[in-house]
Amino acid sequence: MQYLRSFAFIRGHKIVSMYRTVSALLLFGISFGYLEAAVVVYLRAIYDPIRERIHPGRSPQDLFPLISPEQLKAAGPENARRLAIEIGREAATILMLAAFGMAAGRNFNQRMAAFAIAFGLWDISFYAFLKLMIGWPQSLFTWDILFLIPLPWVGPVISPVLVSVTLIACGLVSLFHGGLPAKPWQWMAMIAGGVVVILAFVWDFRNTTAGGQPNPFNWPLFLAGEAIAVAGFIAATKNPGFQESRIPRGS
Repeated sequence: MQYLRSFAFIRGHKIVSMYRTVSALLLFGISFGYLEAAVVVYLRAIYDPIRERIHPGRSPQDLFPLISPEQLKAAGPENARRLAIEIGREAATILMLAAFGMAAGRNFNQRMAAFAIAFGLWDISFYAFLKLMIGWPQSLFTWDILFLIPLPWVGPVISPVLVSVTLIACGLVSLFHGGLPAKPWQWMAMIAGGVVVILAFVWDFRNTTAGGQPNPFNWPLFLAGEAIAVAGFIAATKNPGFQESRIPRGS
C-alpha cells in the first residue's frame, strides 16, 4: 500500500512538473513572438522607404520583389551593416530558442521536444502579433521572407505555420512521455524531412535574390519533407521505451 502511495505521489509530481514546463514554454514562445513582431515593425519602418524608391507604386503589404544586396548598398553604406546585423539577430534568435529548450528539458529527448514547442509557438505568435500590429499578413497565402541563413527562405505564410503546428504537436507528445527515444534511423528520417522542407523554402532563391517575383511554391517538395519527418516521428512512438513511458489515465 505504501508503495502504491509513493508511486502515485511520484506520478502526480511528474504531471505537475510537466504542466509547469509547458506553461513556461507557452509564456516564452508567445512573448518571444511579440518581440520578433516588434522588431519586424521597426525593420519595415527602415526599409519600406528604400523599397518604395526602388519599386514605386508597390503595395506596402507586398515584400516582393526583394531589395537586392547591390540596391541595398547603393541606398547607403549603413544598410549593408544592418543586413549583417539582421543575419546575426536571426542566428541569435535560434540560439535563444535552443537555450530555453535546453533549460526546460531534463534529457536530450525532452530538450529537443521543448525546443520544437518553443519554436512553433514563437513562429505562430509572431504572425498573430504582426497581424494585430500592422494588419499583415493579409492572408495565410501571403508570401513572406522567413530566414536569410544561409540563403533567403521564402514561402506563403501557411507553410511555416504548418511546420510550427507539426513541431508543437510532436513536441507535446514527446514531452508528455518523457522524451522521444528515437533510434538513429528515425532521427535521420526526421532530420532528412526537415532538410527537404528547407529545400522547398530556398528552391527559388536565385530568382528571388535577383529581384524577381516568387515562382509558385514547391508544395510537392514541402509536403514530402513534412511526410518524411512525421513518418520518422510516428515510427519512434512505436518503440518499446516510448510505449512504457506513457502516463496512465486517471493517475
